[in-house]
Amino acid sequence: MRDFSAGPQGLSINTATVRKQWKLDRIIDECARRDIRAISPWRDQVAAVGLDAVARRLRDAGVALSGYCRGGFYPAKDASGLAAALADNRQAVDEARALNAPCLVLVVGSLPGALDGHAAHKDIGRARGEVRDGIAATLEYARQAGMPLAIEPLHPMQAAERACINTLEQALDLCDELDPARSGALGVAVDLYHVWWDPKLAAQIARAGRERLLAYHVCDWLTPTRDLLNDRGMMGDGVIELRKVRGWMEAAGYAGHAEVEIFSDHWWAQPGEQVLDTCLARHRSVV
Repeated sequence: MRDFSAGPQGLSINTATVRKQWKLDRIIDECARRDIRAISPWRDQVAAVGLDAVARRLRDAGVALSGYCRGGFYPAKDASGLAAALADNRQAVDEARALNAPCLVLVVGSLPGALDGHAAHKDIGRARGEVRDGIAATLEYARQAGMPLAIEPLHPMQAAERACINTLEQALDLCDELDPARSGALGVAVDLYHVWWDPKLAAQIARAGRERLLAYHVCDWLTPTRDLLNDRGMMGDGVIELRKVRGWMEAAGYAGHAEVEIFSDHWWAQPGEQVLDTCLARHRSVV
């Protein structure tokens, strides 16, 4: 297993981690100042600064991407909504390519309208079918652009609103159906917050292998968890066996970044400098 104790090699910061403190251009500068050479930005943060401006800032700072967040959210209540989702995902592919991202992360969506408290229907099977068809259509476009797609399974607590793909096994089944040749065009983003509990996790990581393991997100699961969306823990503050899972990832061939992605009202209330410095320290000591 790689040794992270000497410095920030292998560390990436998902920019959601300090989104409440700084705009994206400042995040890039603060990461570069600490010799953190990879980030994974969100589309709304890129739009707030400007795609071309972000691309220039990354080049000037010597910072690369470990992923791009996000595409997906395919299910819709009608045909026009489905078409709009496909168009938005094509745009996301184009943005990811412009920023030289290694992959576009897909949070696939689920029951349309459920995020707003008014689900258009309750048929999760229909939603999963629309996800499958949506990824298939996006994959065709992404192949032409040379942009790999990474399906991110979300914890079952978010099955209704954000993602009807909830285990690594489900995500890999889709990969095997849509990309049986294991071409590298379709894989998974393994976010420990969402999958740490899965009794099949080790076996499914091994199944994924190097071709499918496109991104790896780390944080921790607090006990008790006070908010199911915005109470992720800093690495080492919770119950996830971080080193063990990274060992499984690397044994399966993963050699990419450990990307810190923390949605946390607590950490968003701290100075951004403190958050990044803590990420660095925990990357060395527990990741």
